[in-house]
Amino acid sequence: MDLTDRPRRLRRDGVRELVSETSLEANDLVAPVFVDATTDERVAIPSMPGHERVPLDESVARVEEVLDTGVETVMLFGIPESKDAEGSRAWAEDGVVQEATRRITSETAATVVTDVCLCEYTDHGHCGLVEQDAAENPDLTVRNDETLDLLRKIAVSHAEAGADVVAPSGMMDGMVGAIREALDDAGFRDVPIMSYAAKYESAFYGPFRDAADGAPAFGDRRHYQMDPANAREAIREVALDVEQGADLLMVKPALSYLDVVSSVDRNFDLPVAAYNVSGEYAMLHAASDRGWLDLEATALESLLSIKRAGADVIVTYFAEDVAAKL
Repeated sequence: MDLTDRPRRLRRDGVRELVSETSLEANDLVAPVFVDATTDERVAIPSMPGHERVPLDESVARVEEVLDTGVETVMLFGIPESKDAEGSRAWAEDGVVQEATRRITSETAATVVTDVCLCEYTDHGHCGLVEQDAAENPDLTVRNDETLDLLRKIAVSHAEAGADVVAPSGMMDGMVGAIREALDDAGFRDVPIMSYAAKYESAFYGPFRDAADGAPAFGDRRHYQMDPANAREAIREVALDVEQGADLLMVKPALSYLDVVSSVDRNFDLPVAAYNVSGEYAMLHAASDRGWLDLEATALESLLSIKRAGADVIVTYFAEDVAAKL
């Protein structure tokens, strides 16, 4: 048999690396960091092996650990000292993210992205102001337009503290436009917005909600986060954020939504980010603990698949481990 087309010729060592179509670099990755105002010591997160909540006084040291692996960007999440119905600690000048941002930006070379949302700060765990009597009626939901006013305050407070990028994640209609206007009015025209433009109501968020103490006290988030069944809707959501001034476009989760990552990359000219979420991280660790998968190999393959789908930026709990091997 005469075989003239032999793809295996390009799979030999040396040649294989030369023609590799997708590369992953440490500076493609963003490492989430949890800063906890309620503790004086590091607290392990059981469902996310290798990750901890760190006290404010250890925030700089924690970020320096990230930088030592070659990762240059962190995303900050805060656990506040107290919570209320509005989530008022989210925009407090002395809030945990604000203070951590000031310390990290002044003492390290890290690029700091801050999460702009309310779920970690409200006593009900939802991403904004809830309807009256929502606890008794789970069909009631977050009040969209009133929540925008709070997101404006949070974003400006983060920019004032020195955030390099703000990342609204609540999936409120109009959130990018509201934040862009507020930042511009406050003199922060150069602070970019990484919008969670297509964030799905996913079962893969469980470990994060433990880590950030942000699980809903009642109901769920199906009325404001996207239906996992919908792909075309993601393009509509992303287009709205682009029109309102988003600078980077986030898809969350990543692995179960690679089709959406690819579609966003094809349809828009802005950088695409994908969030390799806590459940995706935890399931690989769990399989590795059972001896079913090689953790290092599957982590790297997972991140390569996200990059191959079209992501320019990957937020991942594997950032440090993978970067150290690259």
